[in-house]
Amino acid sequence: AVIKRMAVDHMHIVGDIFDRGPRADIIMDSLLDYHSVDIQWGNHDILWMGAASGSRTLVATVLANSIHYNNLEVIETGYGISLRPLALFANEVYKDCDCSCFAAKFAGDDADSYTEKDKALAARMHKAITIILFKLEGQKILRNPGFGMEDRLLLDKIDYEHKCITIQGVKYDLADTDFPTVDREHPYDLSPEEDEVINQLTDSFQRSEKLQKHVRFLYSKGSLYKVFNGNLLFHGCIPLTEDGQIMRFSMVGCKNLGGKAFLEHAEAVARQGYYAKPGTPERTAGQDFLWFLWCGRNSPLFGRDRMTTFERRLIKDESAWTEPKNSYYTFYNDPAVCDMLLAEFGLAGPHCHIINGHMPVKSKKGESPFKGGGKLIVIDGGFCRAYQSTTGIAGYTLIYNSNCYRIVSHKPFSGKQEAIKENKDIASTSEVFERMESRVKIAGTDIGSELQHQVDDLKALLHAYRMGEILEDHRG
Repeated sequence: AVIKRMAVDHMHIVGDIFDRGPRADIIMDSLLDYHSVDIQWGNHDILWMGAASGSRTLVATVLANSIHYNNLEVIETGYGISLRPLALFANEVYKDCDCSCFAAKFAGDDADSYTEKDKALAARMHKAITIILFKLEGQKILRNPGFGMEDRLLLDKIDYEHKCITIQGVKYDLADTDFPTVDREHPYDLSPEEDEVINQLTDSFQRSEKLQKHVRFLYSKGSLYKVFNGNLLFHGCIPLTEDGQIMRFSMVGCKNLGGKAFLEHAEAVARQGYYAKPGTPERTAGQDFLWFLWCGRNSPLFGRDRMTTFERRLIKDESAWTEPKNSYYTFYNDPAVCDMLLAEFGLAGPHCHIINGHMPVKSKKGESPFKGGGKLIVIDGGFCRAYQSTTGIAGYTLIYNSNCYRIVSHKPFSGKQEAIKENKDIASTSEVFERMESRVKIAGTDIGSELQHQVDDLKALLHAYRMGEILEDHRG
């Protein structure tokens, strides 16, 4: 522990702690005691932050995702949240429904331990909470026309007679239209039973002492972006237009903001969603915006045109599943665009970089984490086991010291048992990709600048005393 403390002066986490395996709560417990850390929020972090704030939509999203991937341990064991209300509701309302489209993914060493009864219950719960989610998302879109997401109102577009739906001018067959709680005249209204269930679940999220502690830590140590020692760190993207210009947004109290200004406004609204007084319009607007950051069109954390959960659950034609990326992910290969983005945040120079996360680097297909001629480094790469088949590695760590920048790629960890049996450890490959012309001293860092300001302030104070500008108190 002492060696680790001395070796790492400060740690940056470029988002998505809550998308890095089955027990994010254990990671958060470790971070609470870490000596020096900052976090650039990822969309999965924002998802849990919004759920903890009391957003029913984001509670439903957390549960739908967790049930789909059979990742309930963090909810039930980690945060002590009971899913009994949802299980009872699902078993009652969906017991005679076809739930095959909502089958959970059972993987890992214990996959064979689940019975058919377990799998049937999981599918019913998944379907029940997903329908609730679709309704609540529709309510948010209707309440916030500024989000520009009216085309994602899909429940009212279902053709029940022909079991199909038309999305963006294309007709798709639906694999399931058996939705007993959907009122076809008012498809986005929750049934009384659904309303009661989601209220109970949301209350459990808000009453989880451990979850609230972790989310307050995310707010206190986190932000949408960080400028540190000449580097710009953020999780998702700086949204760009199709011609490579900074995209402008007009929503939730801002008009025509983009780049740095929009991120700062977005962060203020995200904090409002948790800290504003419950029941106020400010709290509701903040919670709605947390949902936008999670999955909204061209959100700086999501970075895509749409999240196709509806299509992935109900349409077998995979062409409907496409989630087009923001133009940022094309233009970030251009050094000039990277320089433009750095300048937007007041940075310029040969050793300034954009440190990016979010999009896993497909290393096994030859993709490089270096973009824009080395000005941008993507350090996401598959810490979460679910991504490792896509990336071929288990993620990246970027190391910066007084001599150089070094990137370390990690091979997947096979598990404790194999590590003990085969005497294996996490294998890593290290590469120095940039060296300093001369060794960087503390004076050349952000901490050095802060220390120099303190020295200057003390000198100014001393001078003021010596010149009699501050009157001494001679009493006593």
